[in-house]
Amino acid sequence: MELQPFGPSSVVTESPGLSRPLQQNLNLSVARLNATSVSTVQERLNQLDERNSLERVPVTSEQKLVGRIQFLALCWTLFLEGWNDGSTGPLLPRLQNVYHADLTIISLIFVFACLGFILGVLANIPLTDKLGFGKTIVLGSICQLVGYAIQSSAPPFPVFVMAYTINGVGLALQNAQANGFVGTLKSQPESKMGMLHAAYGLGAFASPLVATQFARLPRWSFHFLVSLGIAISNTVILICVFKLQKQDDCMREAGETVVERTQTMEDNTFRQVMRTRVVHIFAVFILVYVGVEVTMGGWVVTYIIDVRGGGPSAGYISSGFFGGLTVGRLALLWVNRKIGERYVMFIYTAIGLALEIVIWLVPSLIGNALAIATVGVLLGPMYPIVMNQSSRILPRWILTGSIGWIAGFGQAGSALFPFGTGVISTKYGIKSLQPMLVSMMAFMIALWAFVPKAARRPD
Repeated sequence: MELQPFGPSSVVTESPGLSRPLQQNLNLSVARLNATSVSTVQERLNQLDERNSLERVPVTSEQKLVGRIQFLALCWTLFLEGWNDGSTGPLLPRLQNVYHADLTIISLIFVFACLGFILGVLANIPLTDKLGFGKTIVLGSICQLVGYAIQSSAPPFPVFVMAYTINGVGLALQNAQANGFVGTLKSQPESKMGMLHAAYGLGAFASPLVATQFARLPRWSFHFLVSLGIAISNTVILICVFKLQKQDDCMREAGETVVERTQTMEDNTFRQVMRTRVVHIFAVFILVYVGVEVTMGGWVVTYIIDVRGGGPSAGYISSGFFGGLTVGRLALLWVNRKIGERYVMFIYTAIGLALEIVIWLVPSLIGNALAIATVGVLLGPMYPIVMNQSSRILPRWILTGSIGWIAGFGQAGSALFPFGTGVISTKYGIKSLQPMLVSMMAFMIALWAFVPKAARRPD
């Protein structure tokens, strides 16, 4: 028996040993097989041609400008988030005096903020599916407006801490959307993620400089009027730049390649996020990492004043920590590339842990301040690295939802661990801060070992 060359018209030549009906059935089967194969191959070739044509489409100068404006708008959003987180530390001693509260009561600020973050995380995926990127991120910015407006009036303590819940919802929504947007960019996503979070560090560096001054004034709550002004500008910018559009529409305006999603993908986003193991590994790591970052930035001022005998200007040490965070996210980009993002995390964490032991055991105010700033430099690159690893490993169609879940755990950590520090410090004193930070950083090293090596996602 002899076969003709492969193709849709191929048939089996007649063989004397086969009956005519059997010969016809065999010809029909081969023809169907060939037709199906050719159809499948052609369909795949068409998909590749379409993808290649999309990648070959040149980006116009106008689209590049739109992309830069979009990125800068998201940087301003992260600046405000950093401003929010950096404000707490210098204001804590003043809040204790104003509301006549011990460390446990004043730590309720972090509990109510955590509640807001959790609500924002749970709402992020359904809101994104229903409203889209543009409306969801603006909704988050409006929540911040409401929170700051309440706090600026110095209301009774229960109302004051409730405003942190509203603010927390807004922060969680904006953080998830901004990270998800930058994580899906095709052009230099790693560098842009580093710059995005450097903007966070810049905001966290600037706010203690302002908050320390307001903490000395009778109208201490006017610090939140400054925060309100920044939040208003953030809302206006987000509306003007993204025009309440969905993420795919915004990215097309900037000349980005958009991968089309099926209705099945849209319907199963939350379920797929929950079933992806690596998402939860990243989430737990970020929970501890952000807990370390905000606990140190929030409580270090109280630690320096009570344990090291620092004065009212100790609030500037918080600025040094967050300034180091900003420097690390930019200055260490080349180190991350040289060593590799996965392995450099072990190095940063180990050195940071050693410096925390120095802060714990060496009673030097100046030495502690320098070590705290250096720890900030080492912690700085970690959050962008986690987001970069997520962007490489996870499918694009669940990336925004996954990053929202991961970032939400981080926001929860920014409330959970500082609250725990406050409770423990009430019983054992604020000197317990450094042993807690050392144990948390050791746990970070163990967690990172479970993160799989990143391979560039197929889409």
